[in-house]
Amino acid sequence: MSPRLVRATRSLVDCLVAPLARTLAVLASGKGTTFEALARAAGSGEIPGRIALLLCDRPDAPVIARARRLGIEAVTPPAGRFRTRLEDETPWLEALRARGVEILLLAGFMRRLHATLLDAYPDRILNLHPSLLPAFPGRDAIREAFERGVKVTGCTVHLVTAELDAGPIVAQAAVEVREDDTLESLSERMHETEHRLYPAGVRRFLAEPWRREGARIVFGGRVAGTTGRGVERG
Repeated sequence: MSPRLVRATRSLVDCLVAPLARTLAVLASGKGTTFEALARAAGSGEIPGRIALLLCDRPDAPVIARARRLGIEAVTPPAGRFRTRLEDETPWLEALRARGVEILLLAGFMRRLHATLLDAYPDRILNLHPSLLPAFPGRDAIREAFERGVKVTGCTVHLVTAELDAGPIVAQAAVEVREDDTLESLSERMHETEHRLYPAGVRRFLAEPWRREGARIVFGGRVAGTTGRGVERG
């Protein structure tokens, strides 16, 4: 076989086995370090998808400047009067649909989602939580774990459901709590771990076949009635 034909055959095989690139959006509220970790992973090909949009509930949030620096569109739909949820999720959903977004990634987004977005993206919304769920759900999880004196904490990538921090777990990573740790030193190591775990968890979720068994996600094998990928194009 000629070298040219070998190269062409390899290219065809690569096309057949490479994960389908998805259109992603990130929802964030704060500084945006986790958003940037995801954006750089997508830009390098670690995540099989393109981050097309940042949605933010705070027009003054530093994450918006990060998005613009990285060349990612940033939009701030109205959040409404409430502190812990969006008053009307419809403008958010319209912004996502207008850009063909298939998967949502929450990255320090400080509001709970409800039926409008959850029903539009069933099993297609991921979140990163700073504890080894089901331990320490909710806000201030790093402080709670530290003050309880746990010897090991960590972070969790999970599917978002209507129940707070209770969706099926996609990936976890442990972080040792050292005897000389302060809350600040533990938080720093937690964030470093989060920035590694979230892109890896997103990649596995998008690239490998999976199925739900009750409250569990099980990776591997072909899922009956699908093409063998866990996330079907909607």
